[in-house]
Amino acid sequence: MNATKPPPALEMASATDMGRVREHNEDALACDAWAGVAVLADGMGGYAAGEVASGLAAAQVAADLARVKADYPALDPRDLAQAMRDAVVRVNHQIYRIAQRDARYAGMGTTLVAVAVTGNVVVLGHAGDSRAYLLRQRRLARLTRDHSLLQERIDMGLLREGDPAAQAVRNLVTRALGVDPAMEPEIASHPLLSGDVLLLCSDGLSDMLDDARIEALLNEYRGAAEAAARRLVQEANVAGGRDNISVILIQFNHADPRAEMKG
Repeated sequence: MNATKPPPALEMASATDMGRVREHNEDALACDAWAGVAVLADGMGGYAAGEVASGLAAAQVAADLARVKADYPALDPRDLAQAMRDAVVRVNHQIYRIAQRDARYAGMGTTLVAVAVTGNVVVLGHAGDSRAYLLRQRRLARLTRDHSLLQERIDMGLLREGDPAAQAVRNLVTRALGVDPAMEPEIASHPLLSGDVLLLCSDGLSDMLDDARIEALLNEYRGAAEAAARRLVQEANVAGGRDNISVILIQFNHADPRAEMKG
């Protein structure tokens, strides 16, 4: 009799849509629940070029991290963080070289947000304005800070999120893969508790729905990740769908009770 694999500690669901304005979808997703790895990339640089950058970034980073996880099942979070950084830096160089050598892809780049789970810890890497959120006990918290001109001006007190002038700089990122060979991703680690939900999204979602609405929808569809992902995309389209919309939802099902007691 063949032994059956236990279910993964993570349940993943994803959805992506072109939106109501763009003519093609430059977002790319990669999810591997068994490896505990998910990557979302939002390409820039026009038709074909943006798709190449985001597709390469999502596929390569996910594959690199899944390989590391397979080779070292009990990987320490610090080592996984280093592997995350190395994977993103490596694919950044690849995208940059392609853009420099092939005129068809000149100026292409991509934002990226990636997660990899080891034990009860999630390692998060990002560059640009694609985001990661954590829903814990029905409360939503943003785990990433946008690398964007808008965020810089908000930090300096020059703008507020809802100001009309914010629209002019909303989509100008200050960090992305493929633009600068010396680009460094921002890497962080966060403890996970059983029942936590991670949301990765492109700015096509976060520009259309505020955090309060995202929180309400995640709570409405709690325990139904696929339906939640579809509903988030649908609501972003109803709100205007000005950009490609992509989401990955990750439900953390099992945790070490000792980790939960430590909080």
